[in-house]
Amino acid sequence: MEQILNVVLRGILGTIAIYFINSALAAAGLSLGVGINGLTVLTSGILGFPGLLALYGLGIYKIL
Repeated sequence: MEQILNVVLRGILGTIAIYFINSALAAAGLSLGVGINGLTVLTSGILGFPGLLALYGLGIYKIL
């Protein structure tokens, strides 16, 4: 039960982090927004901070 709660909390915090990072990037004029959907919430929930880095890394790779 503790592990499930941990994944859910990391998913919620990851979603909030994605929202604020996207807002900051939009204010800076960069269009690197990572969408908030089930896959990104699950990625940030399971992997945590490295998952967020991976999502934005894939966004940068997509731009190149």
